[in-house]
Amino acid sequence: MTAPATLSRRERQIMDILYQRGQASASEVQQAMESAPGYSAVRAMLRVLEEKGHVKHRPEGLKYVYVPVVEHDTAKRSAVKHVLDTFFNGSPEQIVAALLDVSSTRLTSDELDRMSELIAQARREGK
Repeated sequence: MTAPATLSRRERQIMDILYQRGQASASEVQQAMESAPGYSAVRAMLRVLEEKGHVKHRPEGLKYVYVPVVEHDTAKRSAVKHVLDTFFNGSPEQIVAALLDVSSTRLTSDELDRMSELIAQARREGK
C-alpha cells in the first residue's frame, strides 16, 4: 500500500520520528518533536496520518502505539520523487549535481566509486 505524498511539515516530522523509532506513543512522539505542539494536537495529527493511510495504531495498556504503514524504502522513494519533481524539474542530472555540490568535500573515494558503479549499472540497464 502506498500513501499519498501530501504531508504537512509537522506530519513529516512525526513520520520521521516513527521511522527512526519504529513505533511510538503520542507522548513519545511529542517528546521527540522540536518545538512540540500540545499533546492533543499531536494526537490529532496522528489521527490524520492514520486517516491518510500513513500510520496505524494498536492499543498497549492505556495508550495507543503508532507504527508506519508505508515501508521506509517506499517512503524514501516517494520523497525523492517529490523533491525531484518540485525542485529539479524532474531532472536526475540536476539533483545529482546539487547533491555533489553540497557534499563533495565529505564524500570518500569509496563512496564515489560506489556512485560510479551505480551510474554504470543504470547505463547498462537503460540500453
